[in-house]
Amino acid sequence: CTTPLLAVPGASGLLAAAAPACPRCGSGVLASSRAPSIHGGSGGRGVSVSSARFVSSAGGGYGGGSCFDASCAFGGGDGLLSGNEKITMQNLNDRLATYLQKVRALEDANAELEVKIRDWYQKEAPTSPARDYSNYYKIIEDLRDKILAATIDNSRVVLEIDNARLAADDFRLKYENELFLRQSVESDINGLRRVLDELTLARTDLELQIESLKEELAYLKKNHEEEMKEYSTQLSGTVNVEMDAAPGIDLTRILSEMREQYEALAEKNRKDAEAWFLTQTDELNREVATHTEQIQSSKSEITELRRTVQSLEIELQSQMSMKAGLEANLRDTEGRYCAQLAQIQNLITSVEEQLSEIRCDMERQNQEYRMLMDIKSRLEQEIATYRQLLETQDSQYVTVYKSGDG
Repeated sequence: CTTPLLAVPGASGLLAAAAPACPRCGSGVLASSRAPSIHGGSGGRGVSVSSARFVSSAGGGYGGGSCFDASCAFGGGDGLLSGNEKITMQNLNDRLATYLQKVRALEDANAELEVKIRDWYQKEAPTSPARDYSNYYKIIEDLRDKILAATIDNSRVVLEIDNARLAADDFRLKYENELFLRQSVESDINGLRRVLDELTLARTDLELQIESLKEELAYLKKNHEEEMKEYSTQLSGTVNVEMDAAPGIDLTRILSEMREQYEALAEKNRKDAEAWFLTQTDELNREVATHTEQIQSSKSEITELRRTVQSLEIELQSQMSMKAGLEANLRDTEGRYCAQLAQIQNLITSVEEQLSEIRCDMERQNQEYRMLMDIKSRLEQEIATYRQLLETQDSQYVTVYKSGDG
């Protein structure tokens, strides 16, 4: 006998068709059965139901016939339901009641989960500060603007440092040039000092020569006076003897001439010496005046160069101090913005972790929701299939009953 029995399996295996002996044939064991299976997609869409097929290894009945395709032939005049059928229907009704209770419980659980999900989306999601990312976007934009401004300031500071370095190099070159000029002027001054020392020595030598010439002239005058006195004494002591002889030599005139020549020569030598001395003295005075002017100009130039070097050194120190301050400010700015970037990175990492957790939680809840909707769809399909099978069974019983009455 091949009789369609109820088999409504769900995803959880709530109902399974029993395989007793055929209630109408009274004999025959169901060898194999394949219940209709329900496959539901996500959200209860695309559900397909496969038909049930029962194959009996032996058939029999009250009239000695076989049953095929959900109908049985009655050979006797028994009632509509026998004792086995009543027990089977009672068992099926009990299982249906249990199934409906479980369906109602699952529907209640599904409704409760939907309410919880709706409450969670309506209450917690909009008010949770960790889910409001607009503030983070504003903070990120502000920090990006600050980073850009800090980068611009950093570039400006680096440019100022480069300019200060170039200015310091220029001042260093100027200082080296001025130092070279100062050294050359000092070497010239030292050479002029040596020339001045030589001129001083020459002047001293000339003064010594003049003194020696004056002493020699005084000695010659003294010697001449002594000789004149001696000659006068000799002339005063002589005796006049007149003789008739040739005229003698006039010694007085000769001595006078010699004295005049000697005095003229001495005067000439004195004048020549005085002229030479005056000439040398004038030249020395002119050279000394020239060198004195050069020394004064060199001293004033050295003073001016020293003043310039001092001002350059002061300016160099100020530039170096400004450079050190700018470098320290740059290091502080870099450290501060590195710390802020690290904080921002940590904040972004935590926000990304929260987003990943929220995404995983939403995926898990969405998967649970899809599973619940799938279970709901399957249950609805099982209920519809069970209702259809019951209606088919009732129509078959009514048809059999009417045919029996006829």
